[in-house]
Amino acid sequence: MDCSSGISSISSGLQNSASEEELMDQRKRKRMISNRESARRSRLRKRKQLDDLITQASHLMKENQEILIGFNASTQHCLNVEAENAILRTQVAELRCQIQSLNEIVSFLSAGNGGFPAE
Repeated sequence: MDCSSGISSISSGLQNSASEEELMDQRKRKRMISNRESARRSRLRKRKQLDDLITQASHLMKENQEILIGFNASTQHCLNVEAENAILRTQVAELRCQIQSLNEIVSFLSAGNGGFPAE
């Protein structure tokens, strides 16, 4: 009897050892599956972040282009206004000269005999 109970306990110990090993393998597989799923989610998050950054960069480049177009239009308008102002200043100077000439003629005519030589 002693011998059979010793074999029985060895057999039981082997079964327990096999069960523990099977349980450890099962936990290892479960952890590996969990890690793979976590890595997959991480890759998806990174891909979404990259897509979001690409979309944002595209939007900012478009906005920059619109601002640049507006800036160029404003610059051109400013140059046009400056050119028009230069023309108007020249016209003002010419008109002042004409007014001065006309005032001199009026003064000359008012000062004397109507501007005609005396006879």
